Amino acid sequence: MLVVETVVRVRREYAGGKPLPRIGPFQERLDTLLVENEARSRRDRLRMTRIHDLLLREGFEGSYDAVRRYATRWAEARRKDPGAGVAAFIPLLFRQGEAYQFDWSHEDVEIAGKPMRVKVAHVRLCASRAVYVRAYPRETQEMVFDAHARGFAFFGGVPLRGIYDNMKTAVTTVFVGKERVFNRRFLVMADHYMVEPTACSPAAGWEKGQVEHQVQTIRGRLFKPRPRFASLEELNGWLEAECRRWAEMHAHPENKEMTVAQALELERPALQPMLAPFDGFHETQHAVTGTCLISFDRNRYSVAAKAVRRAVQVRAYADRIVVRMGDEVIADHPRFFGRDRTIYDPWHYLPVLVNKPGALRNGAPFQGWDLPPALARLRRKLGSDDDADRRFVRVLAAVLSDGLDAVEGAVREALDAGAVSDEVILNILSRRREPPRPASIVTSEDLTLMHPPIANCARYDSLRGLHAAA
Repeated sequence: MLVVETVVRVRREYAGGKPLPRIGPFQERLDTLLVENEARSRRDRLRMTRIHDLLLREGFEGSYDAVRRYATRWAEARRKDPGAGVAAFIPLLFRQGEAYQFDWSHEDVEIAGKPMRVKVAHVRLCASRAVYVRAYPRETQEMVFDAHARGFAFFGGVPLRGIYDNMKTAVTTVFVGKERVFNRRFLVMADHYMVEPTACSPAAGWEKGQVEHQVQTIRGRLFKPRPRFASLEELNGWLEAECRRWAEMHAHPENKEMTVAQALELERPALQPMLAPFDGFHETQHAVTGTCLISFDRNRYSVAAKAVRRAVQVRAYADRIVVRMGDEVIADHPRFFGRDRTIYDPWHYLPVLVNKPGALRNGAPFQGWDLPPALARLRRKLGSDDDADRRFVRVLAAVLSDGLDAVEGAVREALDAGAVSDEVILNILSRRREPPRPASIVTSEDLTLMHPPIANCARYDSLRGLHAAA
């Protein structure tokens, strides 16, 4: 009996493992599940326990170990077969100025002492291998537009074609093969730069392998260990400087005799000129509240008082918020990416303040108001009582008609003369509004003297002579 068992065990090992008593009827289905699972991205692949559970739901009665052993042998067979499981690629060659590749990565940094995960836009010229990276708080469409504008400015021109994955900010619908429906606003940007956008096949990172490799390289060189900066602007300044430094220090992979920076100089003449950056905004419509505020992206921004309770258009850029009412810009703020914050511009509330001067002391928009130097000096000299607030608001009201520069100049002139008075300041502005007097007066011919008088004091001597004769 021992001899028989030994022979069976040897045959089993020679055949490639343990018998599969219950796999047989489900082998084709299991092969299908394994092929589908291999095609998924690493993040979305099913665990073997889940595949075993799917088979159980279809009537499979075998154990998990049987499925696991079969999957192991299936994977080994795929690795041994040069036509299956082992990817083979064809090297790509790009002409000067032909194409660039774009991608995103998520990196960990420390901004103002706080850990933060930023989204890094990667742009790479395929011929010269020049790279450009910039960090953003998000991957929204206005960030994509800004990254393209800054990247093309960095390279000194625009290639003919852009290679992307199927990111939602660029691609609306993915069809079979290479057919895509691109986002309308994204196509407007592509038309502006005269770029032909090309989308890769799903889960086919090798189609833009240069920028995929760049993500790993940049992560290792620039984001490990975690960089620390006071602001995102400071981080981006450092990243741009590092891109230049990297290009000057590294040789071109296909021509070791020149650096990437030298290759970029050779490619620049083949790039299309960048005549003007694309106006890359994302526009939405909002209603202005009774307190002259609009809500956008979980924050509130002030607008000019004349837009109160009206519909306005909010244009979100990568770094600022512009509010328009028709063709008129009624607000322009730096963009804030936190939440539950109100960003005021005190000048938006000036028409309301003229009618309610008492709000100067406790009005939220006027707390910490960074006034021009002359106006700040006037406010300190006037004092802080109610009458002083009214007089200061009278001076501020002149900004609506005369402009800030004119009012500041009048305040400076009055203070230099030692006059701390709103009446004096308004009088100076009034005099400046008067038209200048003509340099000379034109006299009509009827009033022109035929014989102009001659100044001759000797004529008075004749009068003295007459007086002596008398």
